[in-house]
Amino acid sequence: MPEPAHHVDVVIVGAGVAGLSAAHRLTSAGVTTTVLEAAPYVGGRMSTEKVDGFRLDRIGQLLTTSYPELRHTPGLDALVLRPFSPGLLVHSAGRHHRAAEPAGGKGAGGARGALTAARALASAPRVPRPSRGAPGSPPRNPSRTTPRPSRPPSRGAPLGGALDQARLAAALARIAATPVRRLLARPELPAAAGLSARGLPARTIDGFLRPLLSALLCDPDLTTSSRCADLALHAFARGRLCLPEGGADALPELLAAALPPGTVRTGVRVTSVSANRVSTAEHGELSCGGVLLATDAHAAAELLPGLRVPSFHPVTVVHHAVPEPPLAEPALLLDADRRGPVAHTAVVSLVDPTRAPEGRTLVSSTVLGQPPDDLEDTVLAHLAELYGTPTDRWELLGVHHTREAVPAMPPPHDLRRPVRLLAGLYVCGDHRDTSTVQGALHSGRRAAQAALADLGVEPACTEEVLPAAA
Repeated sequence: MPEPAHHVDVVIVGAGVAGLSAAHRLTSAGVTTTVLEAAPYVGGRMSTEKVDGFRLDRIGQLLTTSYPELRHTPGLDALVLRPFSPGLLVHSAGRHHRAAEPAGGKGAGGARGALTAARALASAPRVPRPSRGAPGSPPRNPSRTTPRPSRPPSRGAPLGGALDQARLAAALARIAATPVRRLLARPELPAAAGLSARGLPARTIDGFLRPLLSALLCDPDLTTSSRCADLALHAFARGRLCLPEGGADALPELLAAALPPGTVRTGVRVTSVSANRVSTAEHGELSCGGVLLATDAHAAAELLPGLRVPSFHPVTVVHHAVPEPPLAEPALLLDADRRGPVAHTAVVSLVDPTRAPEGRTLVSSTVLGQPPDDLEDTVLAHLAELYGTPTDRWELLGVHHTREAVPAMPPPHDLRRPVRLLAGLYVCGDHRDTSTVQGALHSGRRAAQAALADLGVEPACTEEVLPAAA
């Protein structure tokens, strides 16, 4: 830590992606900046646990190559994005169905592409179960080896018909071609009501859009603002779903490493703030010209009583090491039937081989809402049904439950909540923008621009003006 008498222009409290993004904007403008982080590592909720060579994300938020801030934030030039396969898999009525996927992107490097085509793909047959073990092998748990009974597949299964696929392709093409300003000018409703109001059939909403938005927004009931849901679908339709190579913490670690040496100080707990002073538990006070709070919403409200704290969507991520990949492709598998706790799952080591030791397979699955008491057994039983394969030999590597994982965005939701509280005092984070990595990075940029304006430094770019709510 700097000496207590040392003065810096701006102190940033919190080394998540929002605070690190703001730090890059400030330091690149010549403003002396110190980032204080209470944890022993940077990244906040974007953390990755290392277990026996596996890399296990705490929340596992999905990214998309069309996020503008991934390209515009300084320090992320070396970020490698690993895309999922072009065809999303949806499990419904006991079968896997392929759903339309954006095309025309330039690969995993982050370039966005327009939705040039969304063709109907044939429904994939259910993956057969492997044969039983050799004689004398330990008996398997029936609840994990045999998928639970489900509705028998039908010839007219949801998303299996050409008409359903055509409607879905047309809906994605329309939203991909709609400018963001027009999306934000639409009437604001809960997402479920907004989708129904556009004339989309319930089969398309429940068979694809609900499970997709559940994966993107962590909100299976679609209570999120329809404008935020439109933004999520817009990003999906113009890019590719992907993961950062090496784990979620690769993004904040790249940002921190690209800052001037000594900018980020971990293990420093801030106890109080004002517009020109920060008090810490371990190192006394630090004077400054401004303070930028980049913590989660609860921590920010503890330092500045009166800040609004939103409600949150809880997320639980369950990681398993499995004997062999239950799928042959790096697809994101969505559950449309909602017959178990898992909302979506993937063979993550096929998407990003660096997340598992050579020759090992990692499956990561996301449970939304309050997890069941018998989480391990019910998740394994549900995964046996989703993948169509026994799971009794799957090894549990880790369970990460985050009660306040994703800030809720019910209507009306202000997409650009103020980041400037008064001259010298600013706040940023995904609770000030959209509850995504894109929103966190963007709020950090907005807060840095506000601080630069108060310091009399011309910002490198100006903030866009959004249209008024209709």
